[in-house]
Amino acid sequence: MRNNDATALTHKLQDGRTLGYAEYGDQSGFPIFLFHGTPGSRLFFLQDDPISKALGIRIIATDRPGYGLSDKKAGRTVLDYPKDIVELADYLGIHKFSVIGTSGGSAYASACAYSLPDRVAFCGIVAGINQFEKQKPPQEMCKENRTAFFLSKYFPFLVRMTLSYGKKLMHTDPEKYIRSVQTQIDHLCPSDQEVMQRKESGEHVLMHMKEALRNGVHEAASEPALLAKPWGFEVSQIKIPVQIWHGMSDTLAPVQPVIKMAQEIPSCTTHFIEDKGHFLDAEEQVWKQILESVSLHSNSLANEVLGFR
Repeated sequence: MRNNDATALTHKLQDGRTLGYAEYGDQSGFPIFLFHGTPGSRLFFLQDDPISKALGIRIIATDRPGYGLSDKKAGRTVLDYPKDIVELADYLGIHKFSVIGTSGGSAYASACAYSLPDRVAFCGIVAGINQFEKQKPPQEMCKENRTAFFLSKYFPFLVRMTLSYGKKLMHTDPEKYIRSVQTQIDHLCPSDQEVMQRKESGEHVLMHMKEALRNGVHEAASEPALLAKPWGFEVSQIKIPVQIWHGMSDTLAPVQPVIKMAQEIPSCTTHFIEDKGHFLDAEEQVWKQILESVSLHSNSLANEVLGFR
């Protein structure tokens, strides 16, 4: 279903579920599907993204099941999501596309790269995660994030209670909610603390989280436990080119497991950035470099498929 709001688009999937998505950038440009973190939503920008528009890139950001405008899917797995993306791509008349996953969304970008080698030209992983060893978050991860994974697995009702309080606060006292997220940042590296204290970051978090929890907190509470499980494939089985961008000082998704992941992916280029943390998509110059690189390689690979040199 299309309307005048490019950030509130929906598509009815074959199984009857609704999939929500947003479009940014150049609508005639090369398509890149963008996957949000955990929790998150399709609303990546306060306004349309000028960088993707200037670079001639069409960004299609999707809500995963249970977030935003997307209906939940009982018992879903990481490998279910590529099927939703293919349905949406077919609906939009798109055959070849690239994917970018940020944070928890990187698992789904990896799943698309593994499952759809004939459709996905290129995969970008930004501040991403590797599969957990023995389903436990790495010790290098900050205590706050490790606790969230633990509670999601064993005490999800506590996570739901916390998220429900936050959701209520977003609507009753949004300024207080923004202050809380901008002051509870001791576990972040200095770069991420600086990002979080920006005025626009507080507004973005409020917008993003209100939409993520639009239909309830269940998915946000349960998805960490899902990501901690085996994904259903090994990254060594990914056949398409992958690029990784990761801040060396990231405390939410530590770099060591990602270095290991990069070594296992057959065709992988890495960009490990000194003195940067988790919120790389909020760093304008880094975000521009990411889109430039993905666009360059995507168009090159797509042209090869079409027979152009």
